[in-house]
Amino acid sequence: MGKLVQIRDVPEDVHRTLKARAAKRGVSLSAFVREYLEIVANRPDPEEVWARIESREPVELSKSAAEYVREGREEEGWL
Repeated sequence: MGKLVQIRDVPEDVHRTLKARAAKRGVSLSAFVREYLEIVANRPDPEEVWARIESREPVELSKSAAEYVREGREEEGWL
């Protein structure tokens, strides 16, 4: 069984919005909020993402980004 989480001082408009969205999906407010908490918990933390990005080796391009875009547009017949 899961753990109990209690959230206090939720603004009335936020509570009303979440409750309406839950009802629209045909689930309880608890189930609706739990689903969102699971989504957030399964995403990497922004600091983790930045740390992974910063740990990567820089990419050296043989051409400028504009040249790659131009070539892609020419291949697609946009130019």
